[in-house]
Amino acid sequence: MDKNQIREVIAKRAALELKDGDVVNLGIGLPTLIPNYLPAGVRVTLQSENGLLGMGPEPAPGEENDDYTNAGGGYITYTKDASCFDSSMSFSIIRGGHVDVTILGALEVDEKGNLANWMIPGKKTPGMGGAMDLITGAKKVILAMEHTAKGNHKILENCSLPLTAAGKVSMIITEMGVMTILPEGKIMLTEIHPEFSVEEVQNATGAKLIISDNLIKMRV
Repeated sequence: MDKNQIREVIAKRAALELKDGDVVNLGIGLPTLIPNYLPAGVRVTLQSENGLLGMGPEPAPGEENDDYTNAGGGYITYTKDASCFDSSMSFSIIRGGHVDVTILGALEVDEKGNLANWMIPGKKTPGMGGAMDLITGAKKVILAMEHTAKGNHKILENCSLPLTAAGKVSMIITEMGVMTILPEGKIMLTEIHPEFSVEEVQNATGAKLIISDNLIKMRV
């Protein structure tokens, strides 16, 4: 798969986790593609931490509006019942536990559900932003990310980078498959993309995977 195919596979599969009526926050980067693949008949309310409830898919070329962007500065559309507000109200929604699902990217994640996604020591970073609030305030945290970074493991026994939050990740979706974080602190492979073998997924993972007895083909 090329880069665009990888991103499409991940975004399509992540969209299947959203249920009718969910309030959902999407992190910057790959997760912003998810509104383009929402299942037919599923209506969710997308929240952007820069102050919007009712975010729609990206606009068609030439129809961009500078007044409507997501938290990463990308152009968005909005639904007919959308509402805009300041960031303090936005984070009151997040911290108040009103977000059902947040879907983010990651630099590293480990088998305990710990997430590192905001800095690499020695490299310039603008700060953590709202990631810590999004992870601790949401009812479910899903990571939508590429399985490796330049061949290096991103799914580990223990994160080596500074954590964004500890023990909050419940699901990992990559181009290779779908994994869940078990209560005992292990990662279970529940779905696998047909282009890969279990051995290939394990070799690309820096933690020992438990293979589900009910392992299925990745739903995309």
